Amino acid sequence: MIKILLVDDHELVRTGISRILNDVKDFNVVGSVGSGEEAVEQCRKNPPDIVMMDISMPGIGGLEATRKILRFCDSTRIICLSMHKENPIPTKIMQAGAHGFLTKDADPVEMVNAIYKVSSGQRYISADVAQKLAIGSTSLNRDNPFESLSDRELEITMMLTRGTRVPEIAANLNISAKTVNTYRYRMFDKLNVGSDVELTHLALRHKLIQTE
Repeated sequence: MIKILLVDDHELVRTGISRILNDVKDFNVVGSVGSGEEAVEQCRKNPPDIVMMDISMPGIGGLEATRKILRFCDSTRIICLSMHKENPIPTKIMQAGAHGFLTKDADPVEMVNAIYKVSSGQRYISADVAQKLAIGSTSLNRDNPFESLSDRELEITMMLTRGTRVPEIAANLNISAKTVNTYRYRMFDKLNVGSDVELTHLALRHKLIQTE
C-alpha cells in the first residue's frame, strides 16, 4: 500500500484529488494539509511514501517545504503540482529534489501513473513540461529574466507577487526582514524593476504567476 500525503491550500483541490486516489486499491491517503509548514510537521511525525505538493501556497510554499522534508525524510518521494509550466519553476522544483512534476490540469490517469512511477524509484515529469524544458535547454533561452534568480530569490519573488509582506516573509523563512529586503533589492536590480508592483507585472508577463 502506497501512503500518500496531500498538500494544497485549497480544500476543494485536496478533496478532489483524495477521491481520485482513494479509488485506487494500492493507494492510501493518510493525510491532507493546507500549508508547507503542516506538511513538514506531518512528515516528521508520520513519513508518507509520497507527498503530492502544491507549489504556490501561503507561508513557506511548496519549494521550501520540499527541501525541508527531504533533509530528514530520505525515503519520502515528492511530486509537485503547479499551474506553472514555464521555466524557471519546473527546473527549480526538480533542482530542489522533487521526484516528479505534474501540472494541475493533469488527468487522473496521468496522476495515478506518476505516483506508481515515482514510488518505484523513477522520476516523472508531465510530457508538455518535459518538452518545454528540452526546448529551453537546447535553445539556451535567456528570454525569461527570472532564470537569473537564485532559488531563494525566486521563492521571495513568488511570495511578494502573492502580496505577502516583508515581515511575514521573514517569519516564514526564518530570516530577518533586513535580509529579505537585501534579497528584494538584489532581485529588483537583476530584473530591472523598481517596485513590488513592477515585479508582479513582470511575473504576469512571463507567466510566473497567473490571475485567478
